[in-house]
Amino acid sequence: MDIREMLIEQYGYAPEGLILEVKGKKIYAYKPCDFPENGHNGIYIGAIEKDGIRLTIEGSFIIGPNAKRNVIEVDDERAKSWMRGEDIEVNEEGNRWVILKWRDFWLGGGKLVNGVVKNYIPKERRLNF
Repeated sequence: MDIREMLIEQYGYAPEGLILEVKGKKIYAYKPCDFPENGHNGIYIGAIEKDGIRLTIEGSFIIGPNAKRNVIEVDDERAKSWMRGEDIEVNEEGNRWVILKWRDFWLGGGKLVNGVVKNYIPKERRLNF
């Protein structure tokens, strides 16, 4: 199964007009252009895990607005906890990769495991508030 098929199966959407390239486990996205090859991979949007695709914050901004499944909306308190790097409890069951949404913002991807979304935001990107 290619990366577009995986995105459609998991989130109900795969972007058109972007080149999606996999290097190792990492997924990069970029638009075709006339610049000479410079070794740049594009934007890191996610990683292929054994049970699906884990999206980055950037990946959630690309996929989220058109995603038809596996999107969980959170309130202000849960959004703050998430951006601090904490796992959050939600009223969802199952074991799957999800996208978190707060108001009109996409907060990234996490792993839903029995009512808790596991946080994958890197330490250097977490907010202290």
